[in-house]
Amino acid sequence: MLSLRNFWRRYRRTVFVTVGVLGSGYFLYKLYNAKRHRVAVLERELAEREKFIKAQMQAHFDNIQRIADTTTLPHAMDNLSSRIAEELDHSQLTERLQKAKGQPNSLTHSEKLELWDRIKILSFTRMVLSLWAMTMLSLYIRVQVNILGRHLYINTARDLGSSYSLVSPYLYSHFYVSHQILPFCSRRTHFANPDRIILSSSSLANADTIDWDDEQMYLASADFLSNYGLPTLISDVQAAATEILKGKKVTSAFNTTELHETIVLILERFKSLRSPHRWVNYMMPEDARFYKLATASSSDNEIPPEATKFYQLMMETQAVLASAEFGSIVEIALKAVLGTLIEDVVAQSGGSLTSGMALAKLLARVAQMGPMLLGEPSKNQFIQIIQSVPEVELFFTLLYANMPTP
Repeated sequence: MLSLRNFWRRYRRTVFVTVGVLGSGYFLYKLYNAKRHRVAVLERELAEREKFIKAQMQAHFDNIQRIADTTTLPHAMDNLSSRIAEELDHSQLTERLQKAKGQPNSLTHSEKLELWDRIKILSFTRMVLSLWAMTMLSLYIRVQVNILGRHLYINTARDLGSSYSLVSPYLYSHFYVSHQILPFCSRRTHFANPDRIILSSSSLANADTIDWDDEQMYLASADFLSNYGLPTLISDVQAAATEILKGKKVTSAFNTTELHETIVLILERFKSLRSPHRWVNYMMPEDARFYKLATASSSDNEIPPEATKFYQLMMETQAVLASAEFGSIVEIALKAVLGTLIEDVVAQSGGSLTSGMALAKLLARVAQMGPMLLGEPSKNQFIQIIQSVPEVELFFTLLYANMPTP
């Protein structure tokens, strides 16, 4: 008993320190374990929330693309096809040549050459114009529906009071781009600085609600090319075709390579006729306020204010079309479509174009390409080719998730 008392007297401080250290360690361990458990629960909840957001955004993004394919694009493409067929019809010229076969003296040699030259210019003009217009219209409408869809998604999320949905475009873009699209993209595509167009959650929260009339007016502006921009577009393409085809006789032999080079040269010459962002003025009005005023009812004499949602949507669209990224996408899409177009012409010629055939004989097949390029979107292989290009898919995913502001 005495020895135990002496031991306690001698080592009690050590015992207290040891017990204190062990107790503190146990207490800290319990705190750490509890915190780790809470973190694990939060991480699990965050993972579930992000999974829900990704699924939600994927479904919404897919629906937006379907809207473009099944509603807006078919109407606009049909309108464009009718207008081009009306403006670039050369059937009367062909009929005059056909009649001249049965009446040898009805046309002089120079008149026949002039008719052939006009048919040559019109045939190539229609094909190149259809190629360019189909590509631009399909891309333009996708720009529209992705801009509008993103605004509508933000409005819906705000109305529901879902704070995490407001930042979901950012989360979705990083997941979708990183895991599904980027691995398949060519290094040719260069997005100068995608992060510069990220919208913050505060800016999303401040987005105005889209008025129904503004929404309908915005989607209807897809017909601007057919109703207003087409005359200038035809004039410019025809001028380019005339210059490139000058000196190419209808009796000259054309092969696959020469046909491809001729179309490329016409496109390049056409591009050089306008400013670097030449396509903007063909596709949309220079000032959206005057376009809205012109299309409004005659009883409405007020000039719409600059702050209307329609004007904002149009300015955002104009900023996208004028961007270097969009220009890169246009070039990639045109190149993809042109490759398939040449293959179709070769197939229709039975392979004879590979070795070479007279330009006069080729013109009939060239003329057939215009209506094919502007066919019904659901059956149009060229539109499907554009949509399947990885760089195009990447561009619109980024546009839907985060967009440049004018």
